[in-house]
Amino acid sequence: MDIANFKKKPILGILRGAKADIIEPLVESVICAGLETLEITMNTEGAPELIRKAKKACGNRLNLGAGTVLTMQDLKSALESGASFIVMPVLINDIVKYCVNNKIPVFPGALSPQEIYLAHDAGATMVKVFPAKLFGPEYFRELKGPFGNIELLACGGVTPSNLKEYFSSGASAVSFGASVFRRDWLDKGDFKSITRAVKRFIDAWEKEED
Repeated sequence: MDIANFKKKPILGILRGAKADIIEPLVESVICAGLETLEITMNTEGAPELIRKAKKACGNRLNLGAGTVLTMQDLKSALESGASFIVMPVLINDIVKYCVNNKIPVFPGALSPQEIYLAHDAGATMVKVFPAKLFGPEYFRELKGPFGNIELLACGGVTPSNLKEYFSSGASAVSFGASVFRRDWLDKGDFKSITRAVKRFIDAWEKEED
């Protein structure tokens, strides 16, 4: 994962619970919508195989990573499957240390100021503030007072309508998950709805840039 390129379109999709038989058309649908960065969570059944399938399907068109990485075994499986970045819901120092030493972008999760500082101090590429919706965009504005040098990824509760506010309040990146990769759409293979939902985020970002 090229962080400089990610920052040009700092939107991360979080895919959880997808089945292997839909991964190829699903990857095509998000690429078609303009998404460039996607994580597949390691608590999805058969996650390593899903990452391998997605990697084969996307080639170099998508930054593909692993999320919900909670153990060193998760990390090993994710990297062996082709994940190019690592995301966690919490700070796990051994995982961050390994990623830093091997120049792998890593996004540990945190919420409180203390947790955010510790994640940054451990070497986080960005700190994933999760769940962001508990405090909203204003929380990011407050955090950037003492933590102006810490890059923050907003996760949980970001929508196309509030995306601009998160960025203007200090978020360096945002993410979306279940609101786009809905269980009913995944189960039905409703890729058109997923494409439209992803595109709403991309369109909101492009308006933010204008």
